[in-house]
Amino acid sequence: MLEVIKKRRSVRAYKPKSVEEGKIKEILKAAMFSPSSWGTRAWEFVIVKDPKTRKALSEATPYSSFVKDAPVIIVVCYDTETGRKFKEDSSICAAHIHLEAVNQGLASCFVQIADADGPHGNAEAYVKELLGIPQNYRVQCLLPIGYAASELPEHSDSEYDESKIHYERFNQ
Repeated sequence: MLEVIKKRRSVRAYKPKSVEEGKIKEILKAAMFSPSSWGTRAWEFVIVKDPKTRKALSEATPYSSFVKDAPVIIVVCYDTETGRKFKEDSSICAAHIHLEAVNQGLASCFVQIADADGPHGNAEAYVKELLGIPQNYRVQCLLPIGYAASELPEHSDSEYDESKIHYERFNQ
């Protein structure tokens, strides 16, 4: 598992190559196997492949412009009438998506939508309107998925920092 974690990077440039349906399904399985508060499994996903919709999503925030170039965007949504911990549950779910994307030989990047603003005002309201997401749902993030345009270096063991670990009590 550490090998997959070391390879996980935030990738913002993708090859113009489609992603196989089997790989998307495996990524979504990983997402649905993620833990959720009280086992509510309140997350849902919008899979976006249409180039016009991807371009529109790229305008959601000042930091989302690159998502239009990914062949697939997974939008992580959360039913607030079912679930209790929107940010926690959907963030854990997004991490599972990240890791399984790497496991499938793909790349991704977390693009925050909740609590973000963009050129159209509130980014979440913009995405919900664009994708027809019901009012009782929140949108945590966009996860562009694709083949990385270039290889980024893996994380190294040198990033492991013992000084950040505290036993029993926080030591300064």
